[in-house]
Amino acid sequence: MRRVSSRYNVAICCVGLAAAVALGGCWDPTLRDVSEGVPPIITDTVQGDADVKYYPSDEPLRLAIENFNRGSYGVAERYFRDAVEKAPKDASAWIGLAASYDHLGRFDLADNAYRAAVRLVGETPALLNNRGYSYMLRGNLVAARRDLLKAYQREPGNPIIINNLKLLDGSAHFIERSADPR
Repeated sequence: MRRVSSRYNVAICCVGLAAAVALGGCWDPTLRDVSEGVPPIITDTVQGDADVKYYPSDEPLRLAIENFNRGSYGVAERYFRDAVEKAPKDASAWIGLAASYDHLGRFDLADNAYRAAVRLVGETPALLNNRGYSYMLRGNLVAARRDLLKAYQREPGNPIIINNLKLLDGSAHFIERSADPR
């Protein structure tokens, strides 16, 4: 018996696979193999309107969170925007969109997204925390403290809220210089 090289086997497999793909593209499901004597299976291809249900994909939200966590805020913003367009009642997508806008310095758009989220779920601790952080980024420390303290009152053990309050306290101790250099 002659031994066949593995390269030869790979080549035969590739040719066989290519033939199968080529034939597969031309296969007609209504044809039947006469040798089997089995009639083709015919199924309905059109459903009535009542049978059709749309299930939105979580893919935009998943990609948005993934990119946000990587620090790709522009890409995250695009996916969060897609997520809120597909599921406008998803508060987490609105909050993520607002946070992305915050990191891009688009605070006007962030405010709109936070308002949309508040209409959906109210002022949750997570929303208050994020909006408080947004105010901190803008330098509005009074509004930041207000929202972070509200969040802290609702979830006093939340380490993210506690950390943001510490960050806010550190921000308040920076030296303020007057505009007049005298």
